[in-house]
Amino acid sequence: MTNETEKYEKKGSDIPKQQQSRQPGLQTEMHPQPDSGMAEYHGSGKLESKVAIVTGGDSGIGRSVAIAFAKEGADIAIAYLDEHEDAQRTKEEVEKCGRKCILIAGDVGDEKFCAEIVEKTVSTFHHVEILVNNSAEQHVQESILDIDKAQLEKTFRTNIFSMFHMVKAVLPHLKKGARIINTTSVTAYKGSPHLLDYSATKGAIVAFTRSLSLQLIEQGIHVNAVAPGPIWTPLIPATFPPDKVGDFGKNVPMKRAGQPDEVAPCYVFLASQDCSYMSGQVLHPNGGNIING
Repeated sequence: MTNETEKYEKKGSDIPKQQQSRQPGLQTEMHPQPDSGMAEYHGSGKLESKVAIVTGGDSGIGRSVAIAFAKEGADIAIAYLDEHEDAQRTKEEVEKCGRKCILIAGDVGDEKFCAEIVEKTVSTFHHVEILVNNSAEQHVQESILDIDKAQLEKTFRTNIFSMFHMVKAVLPHLKKGARIINTTSVTAYKGSPHLLDYSATKGAIVAFTRSLSLQLIEQGIHVNAVAPGPIWTPLIPATFPPDKVGDFGKNVPMKRAGQPDEVAPCYVFLASQDCSYMSGQVLHPNGGNIING
């Protein structure tokens, strides 16, 4: 067993009780800090000279993806809501890899902002090859009766409407060989009684991924998804009460939460030529859950 794996196991099984009072959560306030810097990852030029847009790229999985892509040679455009300190930290890490990074703040549930993301990316880098739709929010409710119209609409706007908006904006700029990668969730397959609307959006993302793949395959554009299990990101302390956070991830076969750095390689694979014979598929870094999806 490697030292890196042992580190993940210790950190993922020993999360103290904590809670944040705002969504989206802030990585700067988490303890322990997630492993999202891809410190042990060594790139090999798989994305050399490409440009990637990563929504929700300020922290958590998005941060790991942005840094991994940079280590593989890509320049990065990060879209995020208002977590400015987290986003700046990610930008600095990308630039340490010798790549360029721009930050674009706003609400991906707004179609005009999604168009702005693509416009700023193309005006800065003059091309784009990879879109990672990763932004999401979730809100715990005990009953469907507690989910009001405002929450329902906002969750769907952030989690799935944004993907339609982003793809529509970026598609005219994508050429053969481009990649679209969507973040879904294990909850799309096994459900979650307390995250009903969130789970519904994640199921929609699976169907969206499969259908968009079929629509774009003749253009040579590959569309795939990643369905993480319990990963230690700012969304967790911003969603659950302290007791739930303290037990987070212990119900999967590996008995621990995963780290963002353990998920990002899935995105690298799907963004690169390595997945030349794969489209419409979902990868499952979820701690050993068998979901047969």
